[in-house]
Amino acid sequence: MKVRNGFRKLILGMMIAIIAVNLQAQSVDKNLQKLQLTYQLINSLYVDTVNDTRLTEEAIAGMLKSLDPHSVYITADEVAAMNEPLDGSFDGIGIQFNILHDTLMVVTPLIGGPSEKVGIAAGDRIVSIDGDNVAGIGIKNSDVYKYLRGKKGTKVKLAINRKGQDLSFTVVRDKIPIHSVEASYMADPKTAYVKITRFALTTHQEFIDALDKLEENKYENLIIDLRGNGGGYLKAAIDIADELIGSDNLIVYTQGLNSERREHTARKKGRFEKGKLVLLMDEGSASASEIVAGAVQDWDRGIVVGRRSFGKGLVQRPFDFPDGSMIRLTIAKYYTPSGRCIQKDYSEGEDAYRYEIGNRYLHGEMENVDSIHFDESLKYHTKVSGRTVYGGGGIMPDVFVPMDTTMYSDYYRDLVASGTVNRMILTYVDNNRELLKGAYTSYKEFSDQFEVSEELINQLISAGEKEGIERNDDELKVSDLLMRTQLKALIARDLFSTSEYFETINTLSEDYNKAIELVSTKKDYAQLLK
Repeated sequence: MKVRNGFRKLILGMMIAIIAVNLQAQSVDKNLQKLQLTYQLINSLYVDTVNDTRLTEEAIAGMLKSLDPHSVYITADEVAAMNEPLDGSFDGIGIQFNILHDTLMVVTPLIGGPSEKVGIAAGDRIVSIDGDNVAGIGIKNSDVYKYLRGKKGTKVKLAINRKGQDLSFTVVRDKIPIHSVEASYMADPKTAYVKITRFALTTHQEFIDALDKLEENKYENLIIDLRGNGGGYLKAAIDIADELIGSDNLIVYTQGLNSERREHTARKKGRFEKGKLVLLMDEGSASASEIVAGAVQDWDRGIVVGRRSFGKGLVQRPFDFPDGSMIRLTIAKYYTPSGRCIQKDYSEGEDAYRYEIGNRYLHGEMENVDSIHFDESLKYHTKVSGRTVYGGGGIMPDVFVPMDTTMYSDYYRDLVASGTVNRMILTYVDNNRELLKGAYTSYKEFSDQFEVSEELINQLISAGEKEGIERNDDELKVSDLLMRTQLKALIARDLFSTSEYFETINTLSEDYNKAIELVSTKKDYAQLLK
């Protein structure tokens, strides 16, 4: 046995030596030799069984972690989940659902989608899927996705309970759109409002479609809401900016150590190159959102309102592996038309980078503009008016609006965080859907006439108590208006659409109301762009 083990070690040693010689003969970088030899040693001599896939993935992730916070390794499963919202669609049956009291309930079928076509309606309870019971078994959202999503053209059989009546449906899966323009409506008689939640493959067309629907209102002003928009595809951002910026004007350029400067300019007559324009941004607005805002601000085309944006000015390029995984490697930085890079500092490591937004809260930046300080060496000037703007840490708004915490309370936060608010509203709408739809045939009627009653508030309080959330009258008074508006907005979403949700909830938004004020006041708007 000893002779056999000794012979095995000798052979392994010779193999490693041959690998090393071959690598040297091929003039391979010494660091690569080191990496390959380490991998071979572990696989050949390590005391326990090694998971090759895990070892490789952790090695790749470790290398990328030493670069910047946005260069990452993504597994095959993660790639599919990541791409879905950016691709703008998935294959499924087309319903919004919620799990209420351990029951899978249809909140609403997508208009024109496969479920609506066969007659599935809001309020239906899905009892079984392809013969498998899904009621009262503790089903989770992830389980529902596995059951209902599948390749286009495949069928799924649903057993449904509708107000005590058992029904059966066969739904043929189809392409289901994921919308990145979540709301569009007239904020006032002259002002259109469009909310973009991400920059996906379909975003530009969705934006054009939204403007087309509002065209009959002959709007003169436009508010684009980019709050919480973490970015997406560079091309989508460029296409949106092209609708706002004059032809031949630079929108953004990218450049890196191994990537030549590449400029992207406005190439066509855009849909809204004239008229008052306001962009809403906050600390959750990043990357592609900052490209659009940087171009608008640098060309003095419109006004940015809100709080300082996230500060991501790095460009990633995906590199796919045969197994479906990928590397997203930072290859360049992007620069706004004035020449500024708005990437925030990441020299103190990934943890400090991730917690930077939290530090803004601690340092008072969310409430006081005087708490924000920029490096004077990163001062730039806008292209038309010569206004001062800064690089090195996000887009600073032209009009700062502090975070409104006056209606916030721990009591209301607990009601929301526990899911009590959503569950209670789902139950309320489900029990009163026909009555509500009969009373309010349009959103305008609902907006003008519906009021959240004391009875509904008491139902929420009781639901919270069942979840262990003790009633707090003092904090109820603080959050009363917020609570009532949120409940009304959620009901509007279930009766109408997500657009009506935002139209309702935005009435409490200080930055939204500031935007309307600015476009309504010619002198103030013009003064800010001087």
